[in-house]
Amino acid sequence: MNSYSALSLAWNALTGHGGWKAAWRAPEPKRRYDVVIIGGGGHGLATAYYLAKSHGITNVAVLEKGWIGGGNTGRNTAIVRSNYLLTPNSHFYEHSLKLWEDLTADLNFNVMFSQRGMVNIAHSNAEMTALHRRGNAMRFNGVDSDLLTPKELGQLMPGLDLSPEARFPVMGGLIQKRGGTARHDAVAWGYARAADSRGVDIIQNCEVTALRRDGDRITGVETSRGVIEASKVAICVAGHSSQLAAMAGLRLPMESHVLQAMVTEPVKPMLDVVAVSGALHVYINQSDKGEIVIGGDIDGSNSFAQRGDPHVLDHVVESAVSLFPALRRLRMMRSWGGIVDMSMDGSPIITSLPVRGLFLNGGWCYGGFKGTPAAGTAMAHLLATGEPHRIARQFTLNRFDTGDLLDERGSGSSPWMH
Repeated sequence: MNSYSALSLAWNALTGHGGWKAAWRAPEPKRRYDVVIIGGGGHGLATAYYLAKSHGITNVAVLEKGWIGGGNTGRNTAIVRSNYLLTPNSHFYEHSLKLWEDLTADLNFNVMFSQRGMVNIAHSNAEMTALHRRGNAMRFNGVDSDLLTPKELGQLMPGLDLSPEARFPVMGGLIQKRGGTARHDAVAWGYARAADSRGVDIIQNCEVTALRRDGDRITGVETSRGVIEASKVAICVAGHSSQLAAMAGLRLPMESHVLQAMVTEPVKPMLDVVAVSGALHVYINQSDKGEIVIGGDIDGSNSFAQRGDPHVLDHVVESAVSLFPALRRLRMMRSWGGIVDMSMDGSPIITSLPVRGLFLNGGWCYGGFKGTPAAGTAMAHLLATGEPHRIARQFTLNRFDTGDLLDERGSGSSPWMH
């Protein structure tokens, strides 16, 4: 940091940051846009950015009912990976991971992407066989993967309980070294600033209350800040996808659930990879601030509440302590919940809908954050050309009619995590 930057930082700190320029504009909504994107999270902002950058479409509004980064984008554990079994998912998330690797430079904004590695832990011979299979499929699709013995896991994660008395014996694991984490709010801010710089209007505190139709065609939206006309409207609202689609009289093959996470007090570095146990439904990593970040499975009941049930927290903590006994000494600082849209086969939906001009990006289950760059790329391509992007051709809605499902359970911390 040079002396000018240091003085600027000190001055803004003493004056309540009153001299800092806004990272993006706060425009009033125009009467009409070429494209309206509902949802100012990572996917909506990424869609707007790639519409402007890759397709030259800049008469675009991103409508966010709250503030940028205040929804699911700020309520996840920010894990990035492409360790999938099925080829369509593998190609999609690997494309996304490659975009992640250059995202800071592309947006000219540090998204704090850390390729610390993603490790899946096996507790039985059957799980180890499944990891062998997945690792082979990953390498077949050009994705890095390496099998690890218990000894190698112990060297990588010294706190892991490898003792014969362990409640859940460790048989081995699979690592994707290019996997890791990113800073969730920085991703939203980076995409927002980059989209704004290309002419996109980002409109906060603007809730969509109705979709306007003329017969079978969308004509715009009604919002808390007035009517906005558009010939194309994209729904990018994660767990609220079913509610927005219902405004157009559509019922989607998905359910909304709460997914919880929590962090401990900060401690010295003790875990420099993302550790996942599918059998225990838990994943663990350490933040840059030293907090231990812990997440697990969804709450069982359907809900739109951004808070979870205590019994799920108990299960997740017990699982984490079973793997890393030293964690039992730490105090829990806070927990939170995000609303996830669980598709019926565990894979996303990027598609046009039966109402002409209406598009959907949803059904992400547990995979929304890691898919942000590729989802934005694919959705922008669909909006601009009317045709699905090559990486998202099988993420259509009609697969639930034809039976051509992408059922990939068990590749994360939950039997449902694809």
